[in-house]
Amino acid sequence: MDAPRYILHYAPDNASLVIRLALEELAVPYRTHLVDRHQGGQRAPAHLALNPNGLIPALETPEGAMFETGAILLWLADRHGGLAPSPDSPDRGDLLKWLFYLSNTLHPALRRLFYPGSYIGDDPAHQARLQTETRQNILSHLKILEAHWRPTAEPTVLDLYLAPMLRWVQIYPQDSDRSWFDLASFPALHHVASRLESRASTRTAQAAEGLGPTPFTAPQAPNPPEGSAL
Repeated sequence: MDAPRYILHYAPDNASLVIRLALEELAVPYRTHLVDRHQGGQRAPAHLALNPNGLIPALETPEGAMFETGAILLWLADRHGGLAPSPDSPDRGDLLKWLFYLSNTLHPALRRLFYPGSYIGDDPAHQARLQTETRQNILSHLKILEAHWRPTAEPTVLDLYLAPMLRWVQIYPQDSDRSWFDLASFPALHHVASRLESRASTRTAQAAEGLGPTPFTAPQAPNPPEGSAL
């Protein structure tokens, strides 16, 4: 087996899951380094040297550290020739616009839903109002994706990014009512989640991060063998 080229700094069921799936799909040798969120590992100097935002993931490469989930995905796809149309492909623009939609629109909305205090302070009423508004934003974003999703013969970086977010919106925040979202109401997006569940990359992630048997279509709270999701 080839020596690992990359080190994925991860926490279970965090955005690093997206990058783990990509590395597995590309069959690129890598190893992982746990960032223990329970111990504040994302704010440790060693992690901040890799990702100055104190966020997860970070990917160590021979050319230096990478951060930002969308950037890592695109870099890996271009570097290893898979999961995305080549830069000169006529399909490249379509992939880029939806990749940035996931990265710049849907993903930040999930962060507002999960961490409202980081955006609006400690007042519970203000947090509840922000979460209510954000749920409506997320539903709007998902309806747009449902209407415009173009299935491909094999998963792309879009599938790998979207499926974990569909997981998270179904199980987080763990102490709130999540009945507002029903994946079955989005058949195109449900297909993305279902197809990815059948792949070897997901089976590896399931075992490594304790994601349960149906991590995208009917997810359960993670039970990781190491570390903490929150």
